[in-house]
Amino acid sequence: MNAVGLNAFLPTPVTDDGALLHSHLETMVDRVVGPDIQSISVLGSIGIAPYLSRRQRREVVETAVAAAGSTPVVAGIGALRTDDACRLAEDAARGGASMLLLTPVSYLPLASGEVYAHFKAVARVTDLPICIYSNPATTGFTFGLPLLAQLADLPTVRAAKLPLPTDTSIADELATLRGSTDLVVGYSGDWGCAEALLQGADCWHSVAAGLFPRVAGALTAAARAGNRQEAERLNNILAPLWSLFRKHGSIRVIYAAAALLGQYDAHPPLPLRRLDRVYWPELFSAIAPLS
Repeated sequence: MNAVGLNAFLPTPVTDDGALLHSHLETMVDRVVGPDIQSISVLGSIGIAPYLSRRQRREVVETAVAAAGSTPVVAGIGALRTDDACRLAEDAARGGASMLLLTPVSYLPLASGEVYAHFKAVARVTDLPICIYSNPATTGFTFGLPLLAQLADLPTVRAAKLPLPTDTSIADELATLRGSTDLVVGYSGDWGCAEALLQGADCWHSVAAGLFPRVAGALTAAARAGNRQEAERLNNILAPLWSLFRKHGSIRVIYAAAALLGQYDAHPPLPLRRLDRVYWPELFSAIAPLS
């Protein structure tokens, strides 16, 4: 698996007490499988991975793989402890995942050497390709170029999922990364990924694609073909959703959007809450053109 194109990130449907809704997850996978989506990711941040048990995470992977058919499934394996991440990697491999998504989750701040050792240990227990998941807003850890280059030398570390840069341009960051590593580079932060693809990023890791694969797929195709006018037109259609993501957090918005679409009526685990109902009319207007 090369982690290119459009990677749709799925929320994990659970009941109020945290039980996995298998049939709902199957429906969500069925809805995104198709020519617009190159891969599906489960158990990322939007997939509430830290709130689920090892058994539940294994079931999410198995359910998604069974429903996805030939579409590759990327499994998040972030965990506080290295031994737990290794066990999750083994579970994901047995469950049929095609790639692992590894982020350095920690309660205490981590040093670069500790993160490198964490990745190296996981890489030893599985032959699956690994995608570096950089999410400093959540983890508090920022991957510098020296560490990315060091990790890229591990034989199974193939890709990186990066946040939108804040202190340089996407074009400059891509040029720097490609001059120092052979990683397949993708971005998250849905509101900036049209530009990232236009600048030559390999992949869009998209929360929106988990519910709206058609429009996200069309935007991806336009941007990868260099059709700026069409990519910007589609991005403008999505702009009201991007505004809600940035204001309230994508996880809260996506759970509410799934309910409005009739996919499932569930809540993220407490203390997280989905978008307050006072904003649902605004959300409905934002998603009405997307389905």
